[in-house]
Amino acid sequence: MAMDFIDRLQALAKKLEQVKETLATEEATKNALVMPFLHSVLGYDVFDPTEVIPEFTADTGTKKGEKVDYALMKDGEVQILIECKKYGEQLTSKHASQLFRYFSVTRARLAILTNGAQYEFYTDLDAPNKMDEKPFLTLDLEDIDEHAVPEVKKLTKSSFDVESVVGAAGELKYLNQIKKLLSEQFKDPEEDFVRFFASRVYSGVLTAKVKAQFLEITTKALKQFLNDSINERLKSAMGSDCSGLMIPDTT
Repeated sequence: MAMDFIDRLQALAKKLEQVKETLATEEATKNALVMPFLHSVLGYDVFDPTEVIPEFTADTGTKKGEKVDYALMKDGEVQILIECKKYGEQLTSKHASQLFRYFSVTRARLAILTNGAQYEFYTDLDAPNKMDEKPFLTLDLEDIDEHAVPEVKKLTKSSFDVESVVGAAGELKYLNQIKKLLSEQFKDPEEDFVRFFASRVYSGVLTAKVKAQFLEITTKALKQFLNDSINERLKSAMGSDCSGLMIPDTT
């Protein structure tokens, strides 16, 4: 029986956990993680050069003979460009420089930057035929976000529809950035964030002392709100058996 997409992802995540200590080079990362991701997870035949071209070369005009690690093909056209770094290396915009150059000289609408564990997905939302500086989606095999799974599934060979992926990318890009901002505010609320809540519930003047008090109150409220949300989810997931279950309040 064929494995579900999420099972294939989780199998690769398990393999990553087993082999990561041995991955000292980019080549080892490509062989152990990136090729299995293309083959087992996305369903491309890595041994068929009409589907996957390793060491893909395009004339970028400025730097001749520069290569991108892989190009995924469909109907003879480049669809996705992939640049790899070794496992453990942090992905930066500097690493994406080759992808930036190649993006403009091929007809690819999608690009992936990866270190075998993290996969950043890019397109050209900001300007046509020019790769965005920020990814619209990130997949981390060491911490799989359930919301990312159906979006990555759209890139599988059997489901691939470039217009559908690019169409959803705009919303995803901003959705993920807002989620990141919310996460940062929950950990360490900025003054503007605190002021927003304080001005809704407090009618007096927001002096420095009041703002300091509201920073503490807002931080506590956010933590309690998260705890309450988790408790509600647990109760609904486990039914009435768990009605007495409470997560200790750490605030």
